[in-house]
Amino acid sequence: MILPPECGIIYNRRISKNAQKRCKILLFRTEMEMKGIFMELYKELVLIRCFSRDTLIRLTGSKESADWWIRKYLERNYIERIRRDLYAVISLETYQPIANRYQIASYAADGAYVSYHSAFEYYGCANQVFNVIYLTSPKRIRTFDYDGVEYQGAVSRCASFIEGHDDGVRVTSIERTVIDSIANLNKAGGVEELLRCLLLVPSLSSDKLLEVLSIYNCSFFYQKTGYIMEAFQNIFDFPEFFFKECEKKITDSRKYFSKQNEDFVFYKRWKLYAPGNLLSLVDKGGSYNAL
Repeated sequence: MILPPECGIIYNRRISKNAQKRCKILLFRTEMEMKGIFMELYKELVLIRCFSRDTLIRLTGSKESADWWIRKYLERNYIERIRRDLYAVISLETYQPIANRYQIASYAADGAYVSYHSAFEYYGCANQVFNVIYLTSPKRIRTFDYDGVEYQGAVSRCASFIEGHDDGVRVTSIERTVIDSIANLNKAGGVEELLRCLLLVPSLSSDKLLEVLSIYNCSFFYQKTGYIMEAFQNIFDFPEFFFKECEKKITDSRKYFSKQNEDFVFYKRWKLYAPGNLLSLVDKGGSYNAL
């Protein structure tokens, strides 16, 4: 609605009382219309839960408009700034961010997705939930903190085996999560935590594991994967073909399973120095006995 010029001087005594009354009515109607638009856009953002400045530019049509709305929503505590150009929508009922940690990680940067131990958490296969979320993207993401959670980025140009879910979360498939975690034990929470996560995984596709391994094409990954999956054979029941394929990709180079190499023995099949009894690393509680 376009207001008449005299509304800019609504309190100027030179204009008639009728003109002042008309301007007040128009201003009130404009305010109510803006409030409607305000809530209408907010409802759209609620469905997204977490958004970037670029997303708001697409919704509002211009950078100037997006920046204006961001400023207004921040003033009214309808949104919170997570990091530069990334915002969380706040619930008007709970006054808490609507987006969960996995949704935030998925919106942290273009092409970002949940990975490593955080992917196990998302699938409900983690032994414990960390206050660190691991996310991966094609480009480097600086570590940032929001709402008591630290978000650590990793770089990977592998765009395969990434799943998009209805809740807006992008996450590595369970098979890629397993291989990525074997490749980087630190981001899996360590060897023991990885073993406990594997105990909670309901099933794995041996074919998909081989597909992921073929993308990375790293002999060491084949060594470690073959060794671990052989220890879990009673659970996953992989065909012998899987282990033979892993063996084919192994070079003559002997490797150590991890830096902590106390009580390691040599596994000729995998050309790997590793724990003599891998499953003994798991606490001998219910999970261990399930083996």
